[in-house]
Amino acid sequence: MAIVSLSTMHTFSWRKRSTFILIFLPIIISVFVFCEFLIYYIVIIQCHWPQLNSQSSAAGEQTSDSILKAMFLSDTHLLGQVNGHWLDKLRREWQMERAFQTALWLLQPEIVFILGDAFDEGKWSSSEAWSDDVRRFQKMFRHSAHTELVVIVGNHDIGFHYEMTAFKLERFLKVFNFTSEKLITRKGINFVTVNSIALEGDGCMICKEAEAKLTELSRRLNCSLQDQSQYKKRCGGVDIPPASAPILLQHYPLYRESDSKCTGDDSAPPDKKNDLFREKYDVLSQEATQKLLWWFHPRLILSGHTHSACEVLHNGRIPEISIPSFSWRNRNNPSFIMGSITSTDFSLYKCFLPFEITVLTVFTV
Repeated sequence: MAIVSLSTMHTFSWRKRSTFILIFLPIIISVFVFCEFLIYYIVIIQCHWPQLNSQSSAAGEQTSDSILKAMFLSDTHLLGQVNGHWLDKLRREWQMERAFQTALWLLQPEIVFILGDAFDEGKWSSSEAWSDDVRRFQKMFRHSAHTELVVIVGNHDIGFHYEMTAFKLERFLKVFNFTSEKLITRKGINFVTVNSIALEGDGCMICKEAEAKLTELSRRLNCSLQDQSQYKKRCGGVDIPPASAPILLQHYPLYRESDSKCTGDDSAPPDKKNDLFREKYDVLSQEATQKLLWWFHPRLILSGHTHSACEVLHNGRIPEISIPSFSWRNRNNPSFIMGSITSTDFSLYKCFLPFEITVLTVFTV
């Protein structure tokens, strides 16, 4: 009798465990699928391409073919061999890959700009480590032929000025086909990409080459906005781009004292807002800032580097948008910028990604 009773109890216990698994396993799988896949679609599908200002006289003449749909993000900081724990790398890279691929599928931008610090350890990584980082980056940020990807150099990609070498810069340029101080023109819209680290102003070889390219770009853009009959001698033989004030894209922000005047949920934390920025480290120097503004008279500036959002006006009229980090390792609330842009107008919209605290709460509830 005891043996029969024990066998019955064992069978009952097994049935209880089986019932428990059958009930809770689908719940666990559903929570996992929601937190790791569906939540990106639910959040990003709420984002939309901004409308151009209907009050503008030019806006009424714009067609969908003349509007460029551009996406801007920054500071992805793919972890490397030195500072990157395998679990941290796996988690952060999965999050960014799902966010980016979901955004591409739902929003279908024509061009994507990454404003520097694609990697965390490019400034010191070996050739082998660099190749591994590049392979992972290309997998995460893969895209169709209908979307163009432009990656701008940052200090973590090639090092701060004292760490920057021609070798590090060249291997970055080779992978991303990024030419420092380059003019990119799409649909009559001029984008100027800048190597912020080369604007040290100390006469280093890379710095001199960068400034020479920038002054030549400035000449070409200024000639495009001038009356050619009056400036025939000055602009003769110049490859003139479309007549459109440029948009400046770089990693470092232009000079500002601090983030004290920055607002928004993704601006710097209150205890950091009044920290004074160091020139040539946190922001460009005042000298380099004035040069860029004088050379290009941009209609918009987009930058990264600080990992926090900020909007400032330079000379009282030129807006600069600092874009927060795209990585959850640096922020609880990453985001990217969506821009509807024409040769004469632009409108921007910030698209937030899922808050990490939301995902963790769903997992633990």
